[in-house]
Amino acid sequence: MSGHEQRYIKEAFDTNWIAPLGPNVDAFEKEIANYVGVNEAVALSSGTAAIHLALSLLEVKNGDRVFCSSLTFVASANPILYQGAEPVFIDSEPDTWNMSPQALEKALVDASIEGKLPRAAIVVNLYGQSAKMDEIVTLCNEYNIPIIEDAAESLGSAYKGKPSGTFGEFGIYSFNGNKIITTSGGGMLISNNGEALQKARFLATQARDQAPHYQHSKLGFNYRMSNILAGVGRSQLAVLDERVEARRRVFDRYYDELGQLPGLHFMPELTDTRSNRWLTSLTINEIAAGVTVKTLLETMADENIEARPVWKPLHLQPLFDGATYYPHSETENVSEQLFHTGICLPSGSNLSEDDQKRVIQCVTSAIQLKVR
Repeated sequence: MSGHEQRYIKEAFDTNWIAPLGPNVDAFEKEIANYVGVNEAVALSSGTAAIHLALSLLEVKNGDRVFCSSLTFVASANPILYQGAEPVFIDSEPDTWNMSPQALEKALVDASIEGKLPRAAIVVNLYGQSAKMDEIVTLCNEYNIPIIEDAAESLGSAYKGKPSGTFGEFGIYSFNGNKIITTSGGGMLISNNGEALQKARFLATQARDQAPHYQHSKLGFNYRMSNILAGVGRSQLAVLDERVEARRRVFDRYYDELGQLPGLHFMPELTDTRSNRWLTSLTINEIAAGVTVKTLLETMADENIEARPVWKPLHLQPLFDGATYYPHSETENVSEQLFHTGICLPSGSNLSEDDQKRVIQCVTSAIQLKVR
């Protein structure tokens, strides 16, 4: 916490603005929109809700296709199923670990030939790193495919000077408890399309018609953020830049101390981009390092250090069994390789240097012991 959350929470209680509307909600939306440089933002109950509303606004319906990054958390793709649509998963590429323009182009060409282009493409910015948006935007524009930029993990990152989340028709952020800033639970839908976001507010409040009684002509959702949580978000947003710097310092210490160990390769940062380094992630070459991801995770757990594997690609998830998937190339399946070799180290903004040194010592000892 920033230390100033209670001021906004007290204000909400003192003025009796407890429901999912109020001054904090209005201000938080304006402050996020100003921070990233878009026209409007809508505060919601989660990043997943934001993706769902974006798909609804794009009129994705039963039987439609939606392209989606495969190397991501399941929340990126679940809303596709909410709409009864068919997910088509796109592999990663090695420079960013994000959606492969090469695989995306192949998928678009095939869909065009088949006469069934996707209604939307959900592009995820993994672990704070922006995808190759120039190439992806160019391809999607060529086929007139709207982009939903899933920047749940990348608030505070930038691609060629432009804030993450602002490249598509819609962008989404998450304020879940593990994100770089949090409202405990919450999300934000952003766009330069003010008319669409007004409709998003309508849909997010159960699509209640303008009438003196409760009347509903469209299917709506209970997706608005509470005024209390929006107050927490306002306080958090004020320290976002500090959090980004803290995460980048954590990454730099790991890189300086572990970067020379055999077989370790850190998630790259694309030229002309700036990652918030939400999580410090790296891959392990089992032969060179002499240790597997599984063994290293177990070794760290024995020392009461929690680390995680990289996301399991969605095309490998039982939920999406049988879904169409486009690899980076005929010989490269990048997302699967990252899943099998990747690890995420403790990366919290409040991670002390002493605790980080303990993580570094544990990793170093495990690898040096095996190499010997």
